[in-house]
Amino acid sequence: QVQLVESGGGLVQPGGSLRLSCVASGNILNRHPMAWYRQAPGKERELVARINGDATVNYADSVQGRFVISRDYRKKTIYLDMSSLKTEDTAVYYCSARVSPTDYWGQGTQVTVSS
Repeated sequence: QVQLVESGGGLVQPGGSLRLSCVASGNILNRHPMAWYRQAPGKERELVARINGDATVNYADSVQGRFVISRDYRKKTIYLDMSSLKTEDTAVYYCSARVSPTDYWGQGTQVTVSS
């Protein structure tokens, strides 16, 4: 079993920055991929950024150059540093971990970008 707890969401103005954190506990190892997803109202959940078992990273085109995913292996924590935020970044952001064959999810944290 793996538990994921996100934090750091909130209200921010367009152009602003925000950092999300996700702390993992349980049976998770450094080689297990972790990722951030988001789901906006009326839309499907989409991948935002992923850090793979070999520490390579992938980003959605919509956030490339604005968001950075990182991982603190000692703390079993991943981060999502978001900058130049846009109104279309408004969504519930979810942390995910893949411990095959199971995908684990956090409860989500709301990010609202609005003036």
